[in-house]
Amino acid sequence: MSDNNNDNKTKLHLEEGEDKILLDHSYDGIQELDNPLPSWWKFTFYGGFAFAFFYFILFQIMGAPTLREEFKKEYAVIEELQEKFNKANGVFDEVKYLAILKDDGVKKGQVVFETNCIPCHKEKGIGDIGPNLTDEYWINSKGTPATNFPVVFNGVPEKGMPTWSASLSNEEIYQVVSYVQTLHNTHQPGGKAPQGNKVE
Repeated sequence: MSDNNNDNKTKLHLEEGEDKILLDHSYDGIQELDNPLPSWWKFTFYGGFAFAFFYFILFQIMGAPTLREEFKKEYAVIEELQEKFNKANGVFDEVKYLAILKDDGVKKGQVVFETNCIPCHKEKGIGDIGPNLTDEYWINSKGTPATNFPVVFNGVPEKGMPTWSASLSNEEIYQVVSYVQTLHNTHQPGGKAPQGNKVE
């Protein structure tokens, strides 16, 4: 039997050292070489096991934050920066506006309006120095919360509208805007003549 194997080996065109890894069996006259895996492959394979072990310890036992938790933390920072930017630049935030509406925003806005806005817009917003807020005509906005907010926030100094962000908080501006929306199209008696553009 060993003689036959030796004969087979002599018939093959073997490179130097391949006779040591030649397997003794053959399939239909074809013999195999038992080539070892490359070192880099073995290193990657066993390294994967080592990484998985430490990964399991870190996240399952030591309670390290998951990718989702890290994302939420980083996103919270982004939201905070966005809110600061909005506050500084008078950008309308619909989500915040709706939240303020739920928190008695209109009632609180009425107090802000009566404390600060009556000298120009009179009680119930019928208009005096400032325009009538109870009709469907608007000068500097389109009568929506999103377009009224920057007018209150930034003011219109050339037309006598103060920059209220200098004296009111962001929340108070949202509140007074929510109150002004309730005056729209109420057509209070004694209202000032329409000014600006009609908004359907």
